[in-house]
Order: sequence, then structure tokens, then C-alpha cells
Amino acid sequence: MEVFVEINENVRGEDVFVIQSTSYPANDNLMELLVAIDALRRASARRITAVIPYYGYARQDRKEMSRVPISASAVASLLTNAGVDRILTIDIHSEQMEGSIKQPWDNVYGSYSLLPILKERRFQNLVIASPDKGGFLRAAGYAKLLQTDGIAIAYKQRDIAFNDVSNTMGMIGEVKDKDVLLVDDIIGTAGTIVHAANFIKERGARNVYVAATHGVFSGDALKLINDSAIKEMFIADTIKPRDDILQNKKITIVSVAPLLAEAIRRIKTGESLSKALIL
Repeated sequence: MEVFVEINENVRGEDVFVIQSTSYPANDNLMELLVAIDALRRASARRITAVIPYYGYARQDRKEMSRVPISASAVASLLTNAGVDRILTIDIHSEQMEGSIKQPWDNVYGSYSLLPILKERRFQNLVIASPDKGGFLRAAGYAKLLQTDGIAIAYKQRDIAFNDVSNTMGMIGEVKDKDVLLVDDIIGTAGTIVHAANFIKERGARNVYVAATHGVFSGDALKLINDSAIKEMFIADTIKPRDDILQNKKITIVSVAPLLAEAIRRIKTGESLSKALIL
């Protein structure tokens, strides 16, 4: 069960980009990435950039109780010790992670991949909503890109014993007779987003849509989504979608390939990322 990597062509002096999401199976994918970086470094690559569309362990970014690790930081240390010179991610769960290493870390936003299909839907009286108060800046960014002033925030109370499940308790903002687009970075068990969507629908929303970057869809996520008030969910393919996700009629998959291609081009040429790819 050991991972072995061999680089099949000369990379001496080359600018190398290694693309690998560390999604399920997270440990196998992470180990593949680490040994690939090590192989490239030992093959005398000039610069190695780890392109990680979905950064596994990202939600383990702080100590919520005693005697637990900060695994997101530990993974970043593994990458730098393996020899990476730069990291490129899409919608990292906590942007403070960029300061956990000395090497450059670029984080671009999946909203740029989702924006074209969102504009095609021709929403009526659109309101951008966040399923929690921590996502207000993300909601504001989507509102700016979609040119709408309507923003709503749903409050939730998280149960620490079940860290990925929450209950929506209240809301700031008016959603009655409006199309509401809930935005988030990760859909895990879908508990948070489904509770928020059902609550918003109960408050009189015309339709409830969801846009998110990373579709983990763990546990009974798909069943929850199918049974919810969500009309359509737009998900970027930072994680390779399973067959049951591709066949789900409520879920629309959007490619991040053009976004990553432009980011890689700009890193290679030394152009600014912030002017084109960062909110």
C-alpha cells in the first residue's frame, strides 16, 4: 500500500505545477502529492507549485477543544518540507492558513467559475444569502459580482459534539417573494445549507438556490438535498464528482479548469492574480 512516483521526463530547471486535490481518499491523495513534490525536487525542478483545488484537512484549522491537532497547519508544513515553493488553492476554508508557511500561497475564488452559469439563470429579485454570519464577506462578494444589493444572513447554532451539523435559528434580511442564492465554500454533510434553505423557504422565498465551491457530500448529504427546499445547487468540480452526484437532478457541476489555467498562466508570467481572479 505504499505510494511510488516516477517522473517520466526531464524536469531539470523547469517551472512545474502539480495538480492534486487532497479529497477522499484524503490520506492517499495527500501522500501522492508529497512524494510527487519530493521526486520533482530531487529531479532539480527550478520551482514547484502545488495546485490544490480542494485542500483536505482545511476545516481542522484551529483548536476547538483541548488536546486536538491543527491538522491544516500540519499539512502545510508537510508540503513545505517536501519541497514545494508555492501553493495555489481555490476557496481555502480559512484564509489565515496562507500565513502558516513562509512560502507564497495564492488563493483564488471559485465564484469566478460559477458566475457565468449563475448569470444564465436570470433570477428574479435576487438576494444573496449566507448560511452563517461567518460567510457575510463571501455573500457580499457574490452580490457585487451579480450586481444585486440584496443580502441576507441566516444564524445557526453549531453542536460541538457533532461538528458538521447545525440548526438555523434566525435571519437578517428580507427574502419574501424573492429568488435566494445561498453561497458557501464547502458542502459536507449538507446539514447547514439544507437547514438554511428550508428556513428561508419558510420565510416566503420564491425559490432557493445554492452555489458552493467544494462538494464533499459526505454521509446522507444527497438525500438531505433531495428532500430539501433547494431547487438547484451549483458546485465546482474541485473534487471529482461521484456518479451519484453527476446523476443527481438538483446538482449542476461547473468546471474550474479555466480558472486554474488562468491562475497558472499568471503565476508563470508574473502577472497579478488579484486584478482578475481575487475578489
